[in-house]
Amino acid sequence: MKAKKTLRAARIRRHERVREKVAGTAERPRLCVFRSLNHIYSQVIDDQEGHTLVAASDLEADIRQQMDGKSKTQVAGLVGGRLAKRAVEKGIKTVVFDRGGYKYHGRVKALAEAAREAGLVF
Repeated sequence: MKAKKTLRAARIRRHERVREKVAGTAERPRLCVFRSLNHIYSQVIDDQEGHTLVAASDLEADIRQQMDGKSKTQVAGLVGGRLAKRAVEKGIKTVVFDRGGYKYHGRVKALAEAAREAGLVF
């Protein structure tokens, strides 16, 4: 049990270090990623106002329909593409990427690359 607590605490410490340097503005909001064991969530946040501008996750009905037979990494790509599409529709072109204390590989990397392919710049 202690190891799980320590791993989570280490991720939170890493995220706090990232957040000291990364902040979202109205011109360039922050793309924040959270992944749990089974799901992945992402938001585009304006930290100055404290508002979430756009959000997407794999719990949404339209993404859940496309999930059948796909790996978690492929689902993360779907979420990234959906988030970027919504952001571009709202006029958000550039963002700052916040990896949430996770390593930039696997699901986090898939989400980021799909968001770039769909039109976000970071």
